Amino acid sequence: MALLLFLVLVAVVLGIIGVAAEGVGYLLIIGIVILVAALGLIAVRWSQRTGRRPLR
Repeated sequence: MALLLFLVLVAVVLGIIGVAAEGVGYLLIIGIVILVAALGLIAVRWSQRTGRRPLR
């Protein structure tokens, strides 16, 4: 979970730098890609967790 939070933080920081600084718009794109990857990982882990409940 700490890795996912770190990835989201890195994505936000890269996005802010990409928007604020001129000529480094590629950092914004990298930040968006990292954010989408982190959200995808969160969704996969969340869907796997719900499938482990035993049947009663």
